[in-house]
Amino acid sequence: MGGDCMTVEEKIKDVLERTRPFLQQDGGDLEFVKYEEGIVYINMTGACVGCAASSVTLYDGIEQILLAEVPEVIGVEHI
Repeated sequence: MGGDCMTVEEKIKDVLERTRPFLQQDGGDLEFVKYEEGIVYINMTGACVGCAASSVTLYDGIEQILLAEVPEVIGVEHI
């Protein structure tokens, strides 16, 4: 698929798939839940559950990448 032909949700999933290996190398993972009104809802799983650094990973890492690569995204929320 070309970048212009992808839906917002497909773009988000593409970015998340590219970030997953970094989480998985530390035993963590993430699950895309939904995209609604500019907000991406993510469930952190595996070693990320209960990890003190998971919120830093989510907001300073994943959110910043999504904001930079998918203009429609205005924020990320953990579910």
